[in-house]
Amino acid sequence: MHATHATHARDAGRDLLVPFYDHPAERPEAWETLIAAAPRLYGVVLNPANGAGEAPDPAFTEAAARLRAAGVPVLGYADTDYGRRPHADVVRDLLRHRDWYGTDGAFLDQAATDPALLAHYRRLSVAARAAGARTLVLNHGAHPDPGYAGLADLLVTFEGTWAAYPEVRAPAWTLDHPPERFCHLVYASPPGARLTTSVHCAVPGDAPHPWGTLPHLLEPAR
Repeated sequence: MHATHATHARDAGRDLLVPFYDHPAERPEAWETLIAAAPRLYGVVLNPANGAGEAPDPAFTEAAARLRAAGVPVLGYADTDYGRRPHADVVRDLLRHRDWYGTDGAFLDQAATDPALLAHYRRLSVAARAAGARTLVLNHGAHPDPGYAGLADLLVTFEGTWAAYPEVRAPAWTLDHPPERFCHLVYASPPGARLTTSVHCAVPGDAPHPWGTLPHLLEPAR
């Protein structure tokens, strides 16, 4: 288990994992804000086209390079479709992210929670590390089987609205792991929302595109 980066993120105050999916050419001021916030960032999820896309996008190439130069881990987005997406398709996304955008981490979205799929995600974890992912995040969106904790640096155990957030209950097995191993991603949240994980992101945006807004902590005053 590669926990080194997670521990460093906590100690350095890097507590924001930011999925920001708007195009740099369309929201340059927001990307400038994100890059300026480098000391706060656990990582930024890069998602040019629901994955790496079919060809490199120069605007994302530049944004990723600037984030890396500022010391921010850049995580390539790949949808796993709860274990239904073929292994080779996920790995192709990860390799394109690495080769086109220089990503040094991976964000595997829609990760399954079922113990029956642990072997599938173990293979994906190995492939992500082989593709150069120093930081690996599994976005389950809910608490998974405890076996998944051994596969990644960070588990996203809640993704949803602020209205649903009070219902979150951490199972007992999470107490066996440091708090910086878990992340909550909350949207439609009010300013000043307090989350219960060491790594987090709370944004004002709502469905269907909540991750086109910056976290409240970074959003410029309106």
